[in-house]
Amino acid sequence: MTAATTSTNQYLTRFGDHTIAGSQYALKKLGVDRSNCSLKIEEYIILCVPFQLGFRRSILLASLSKQELAFFQKYANSSVGLSIALNPNNRPEPIKFFLRCTLSTLGQMKGRENVGLFVVDYKILPDEMITMLGHYLENQERIKTQYEDYGKTPVKMTAENARIMGYNMYATITEANVPPRRIQVFSLNSKSLEHMEAAGAPIRKPGKNVTYQLFFQKYRIAVAGIITGAGPLPQGIIRTIANIEFCPELVEILDDYWYGLRTNSTLIPLHRIIH
Repeated sequence: MTAATTSTNQYLTRFGDHTIAGSQYALKKLGVDRSNCSLKIEEYIILCVPFQLGFRRSILLASLSKQELAFFQKYANSSVGLSIALNPNNRPEPIKFFLRCTLSTLGQMKGRENVGLFVVDYKILPDEMITMLGHYLENQERIKTQYEDYGKTPVKMTAENARIMGYNMYATITEANVPPRRIQVFSLNSKSLEHMEAAGAPIRKPGKNVTYQLFFQKYRIAVAGIITGAGPLPQGIIRTIANIEFCPELVEILDDYWYGLRTNSTLIPLHRIIH
C-alpha cells in the first residue's frame, strides 16, 4: 500500500460522511476554478458551481429555467460527467478532474427562481481529490479548536492592532428591516465583539439578532451575532456587546495576529546579545 493510498484511506475513515458547504470561503480555500466547473449530460454542457462537495457525492448549482430543468429530468439516474478544477496550494495551474457520476436527482432550488440543483454520485473519486478535500476538513478542525482558544482574550482595536490585523477601520451592523449602520469596533475575539456608536443610536435589547460586516485587507467578513448587552456611556456614546458565530475567516486573522505576537516576543533584543 502506497503512502498516498494510506493517507486517502485515513481521510475517508475520518471524513467520509462529511460534506463541505460551497461557501465563498471554502471555494477560495479549495481554489475552485468556476470557469472550469461543468456537468456533461450527453451532448449538453451545463456550467455549475459546487453547493456541497463530499467524498461520495456533490450537489451543484446551475442557472436553468423551469423548462430546461423539466427537460433534464429525463436524465435522472443516468451517467454524467463532472469537470472540476481545484487549486488549494496556489499552483501555477489548477488540477483538473473529470469525474464519472450518476445523476441522482435534480430540481429547482427552493426560493431561487431559475436556479437548479443537481445531485451527482461519484463512481470513483481520485486519490488526489480525496487528499485535497480531507486536508481542507482537517484544517477546519484545527480552526475550530482555535475558535475556542481565541475566544478567551479580547483584542482591543487600537490603531496599531488594526494595522497588524489588516483591519480597514470600517464595520457595519445590520438588523432585520433596518439599513446598515456604521460602527466603531472597540474590541473583539473569535466569540464576541464590542462596538461603539454615536449618541442617538438605538440601544438594542439582549437576544437581538444582528449581522456584522468587518472589512479586513485579507477578507471582507460577514458574521451573525446576538446582542448580549447595550447601553449609553457617560458621554452619550452607545456601547454594545454581542456574541458572534464561528467565522473561519476571523479565526484565521486572529491566528495571524497572535502568532505574530508570539514570534515577536521570542526575539532577543540586540543590546542583550552585544552585552
